[in-house]
Amino acid sequence: MMAGHYTTALLANLKYPRKTLLYFLIVSQLQDLLWFVFHYLGIEVTEPADVFDATLSEMTVNMMYSHDLIPQAFWVALVFIVGKIAFRSTQIGLMGAGLVVGHALLDFFSGHPHYIFGLESHEFGLGLYASNVFLAIGIEAVFAAFTLWIFFKKENAMHITRTPKNKAAIIGLFVFGIVFMCTIATTSFRQWLGIPEFSFGINTNVPTLILTYAGMILYLNHFIPQKQTLQA
Repeated sequence: MMAGHYTTALLANLKYPRKTLLYFLIVSQLQDLLWFVFHYLGIEVTEPADVFDATLSEMTVNMMYSHDLIPQAFWVALVFIVGKIAFRSTQIGLMGAGLVVGHALLDFFSGHPHYIFGLESHEFGLGLYASNVFLAIGIEAVFAAFTLWIFFKKENAMHITRTPKNKAAIIGLFVFGIVFMCTIATTSFRQWLGIPEFSFGINTNVPTLILTYAGMILYLNHFIPQKQTLQA
């Protein structure tokens, strides 16, 4: 998943003060953020390098350390420790760890192929980005819509209100994410726009992904706190 993981962070943050939001947003996408780090370390190199050639169905990367099953135990423990120390709360640490587990479970149904540990081990997940990318996007769309519905319903029960403009801004981000994924599911921007072949000489795909993820985190961190709590 790309955008859907962020909805789990919104649900987690309902029980805690605003100060936890950025933590939950980051840990909900921890595996993907680690993937970018490991790309630059040369151990999870992502192809194609040219962002104009990239499609979800043909993007290749061995996410052995960021996404494979066995390393998840380490990332879960790390997030728990960081959350417990940073917020002095075992509950927040456990919630953060739960988001990391949730990311792995959601990627099982909608994501790139992952394995127990390494390409020679058993596959862990359906790998629908490679085998049926539009089904993967459909699963993410349904999950994101359902989770956002729960999020707004719980806020109403907590007497939290948002302006229509604020709700539209939040929902719009996830609509954008799904539409963007559909756009590059099987057809690259070079094919869509008829961009001639040329080489940047550097990997432009991963930096574009980093900017996208960072932009979504900052966007939600800005709009989610814009709410009012009414007296019961």
